Amino acid sequence: MINIHVNRTANGEITSFSMSGHAEAGPYGYDIVCAGASAVSFGAVNAIYALCDVELEVDMTEEGGYLRCVVPANLTGRTKEDVQLLLEGMLVSLQAIAEEYGEHMTIFDR
Repeated sequence: MINIHVNRTANGEITSFSMSGHAEAGPYGYDIVCAGASAVSFGAVNAIYALCDVELEVDMTEEGGYLRCVVPANLTGRTKEDVQLLLEGMLVSLQAIAEEYGEHMTIFDR
């Protein structure tokens, strides 16, 4: 099971997210749930860097199964809005995967 935790401020801004576990929806290399979740999350991190010139604080394991990203607290204005939009887009995509494959992925959005 992939567990996704999204942490937010009181006004709803995403401050961090983490993904842990394995979907186990297929054999290694053929697990479409894991591949989809990985592509969406790493795509969002890369888009934030490429489009907003913002590096999230990233912690992950080499063998996979764990990713944690923290949004820098010093973002302001348009940059902050753009980063939030990309993260919300990531969350929408992950929710779509979870709706179809809920037995393999859970999202905790606080």
